Amino acid sequence: MSIGPFSRIIALAAVVSLVAGCANTIRGVGQDTANAVDATQQAGQNVGNAAER
Repeated sequence: MSIGPFSRIIALAAVVSLVAGCANTIRGVGQDTANAVDATQQAGQNVGNAAER
């Protein structure tokens, strides 16, 4: 049994949707990591400032 052109288009659309979802997830993880690093640096500066007082 062969796959018809409509089925191929649907399969291609599904693959594109999955890849786009993965890209958004990876981008989100990168942003979360950057925010965590910024928060950690800010916390370290706050502790350093408190220690100087």
